[in-house]
Amino acid sequence: MLNSDAREQEYLLHAIDGAHGLATQGELFLWSQGALQALLPHGVLLCIQLDEQGRARKVECLHSSVLAASASALLCDARQGPAPAWLRQWQQGGGQPLALQAGAMGHGLLHGCGPLACGGSAMVLLGMPAAAGVRESWLLQLLLPYLHLALQRIASAAPAPAVSPRQAEILQWLREGKNNGEIGRLLGISPLTVKNHLQRLYRQLGVNNRAHAVAQFPIPPLADLSKIFTL
Repeated sequence: MLNSDAREQEYLLHAIDGAHGLATQGELFLWSQGALQALLPHGVLLCIQLDEQGRARKVECLHSSVLAASASALLCDARQGPAPAWLRQWQQGGGQPLALQAGAMGHGLLHGCGPLACGGSAMVLLGMPAAAGVRESWLLQLLLPYLHLALQRIASAAPAPAVSPRQAEILQWLREGKNNGEIGRLLGISPLTVKNHLQRLYRQLGVNNRAHAVAQFPIPPLADLSKIFTL
């Protein structure tokens, strides 16, 4: 077992405890921005569902800051995006944690499980502050089973309510902590219009405040693909 200090062990136990029972995208998003960030700082988490042959079947993108729609679309494209190439590199390396140089997204780390009869999964951390080493690889290996089970539970749950492109933009700025006036200026609409959008969003998502809205629907909609990564 890799040596770690008492604080890191505490963070790890907290992360494992918090990962038990994750069953929605909102819960996974909140966990990734708290317990996971404390151990493995990152800008983007890609959750890749694999088929029985270990190929990307579906890609989910969780991120704490506003990500360009074109970048999100590319990351989430299971065939044309970078996921297939990264998975091939990981498989050719014997299925060990793989440090990545992800072009515009900087340093990254990939690890997964599979192929499995029920379909495996792989996790990719992007936007890490430095190149991943032995410590980061070890931590992701320990957390991978809990992330895999969370993905399985989320896949079997009911889909999140659909939102309009304008509502999705507002959700992104909510995640950045912007108030109604700031969002209105960014989108070229009035604060009252922003408020009306939010009230409809709360009803659609079954929530009562901004934090719960972001947690309930953390992933922005996809847009047209744009090649922005160096593989």
